[in-house]
Amino acid sequence: MSAFVAFDHVSLAYDDSGNAIEDIDLDIHEGEFVAFVGPSGCGKSTFMKLCTGLHAPTAGSIKVDGVAVTEPLKISGMAFQNANLLPWRTTLDNVLLPLEIVKPYRHQFRKRRKEFEGWARDLLKTVGLADYEDQYPWQLSGGMQQRASICRALIHQPRLLMLDEPFGALDAFTREELWCVLRDLWEAQRFTVVLVTHDLREAAFLADTVYVMSSRPGRVVERREIDLPRPRALDITYDKPFIDLVHELRAQIGEIRST
Repeated sequence: MSAFVAFDHVSLAYDDSGNAIEDIDLDIHEGEFVAFVGPSGCGKSTFMKLCTGLHAPTAGSIKVDGVAVTEPLKISGMAFQNANLLPWRTTLDNVLLPLEIVKPYRHQFRKRRKEFEGWARDLLKTVGLADYEDQYPWQLSGGMQQRASICRALIHQPRLLMLDEPFGALDAFTREELWCVLRDLWEAQRFTVVLVTHDLREAAFLADTVYVMSSRPGRVVERREIDLPRPRALDITYDKPFIDLVHELRAQIGEIRST
């Protein structure tokens, strides 16, 4: 199977202080859910910016769907730790925003608005926000805002979803609830996901493959396939195999930080 995302010995230096990431060589297959973990400053978020064309590598090459990445990707959606919903727009209008600005939808938006609103309402219903379409961000809890942010990232039906610490600012119960929301969305649509996280339980629960990165300059020091059956219930996080896996990842990152 050919790779959907291919990094061929990629490095990136922001300035004269040296590489932020170095010699990243990996393949991600279409429909795969991968997570990147590692110490702060190891280049996890830099990987995401390279993958989506927001930065160009200073060495090596990147391809997505067989095409060299030379500009921001149109087939990707992104969600971050902060939901960044526009305060003057309702939940529904925030979710619709990408369709107003992303080709080819922006040229069709006025004509197909009712259809697009149907897409947005279906997504909001899927994540439990059907009754909050007309609410403004300040009327939503943090978890609700993040649900809306994920819907916004998915509304234009991207083939690649990039998630940068999307649940990092939420309390533990809300975070686990949103793991399950994301799990169900991915199970239903099987888009490719790249998750950047500091939460090792989150990475192990959601991902097919976890990449462990070194301290700066960030290199991939381990590729760990998560051999847990799908679909995964939250109860699995209390089982010994899962706990052992998380402890192994934590120990490895602790060793990286100490060196």
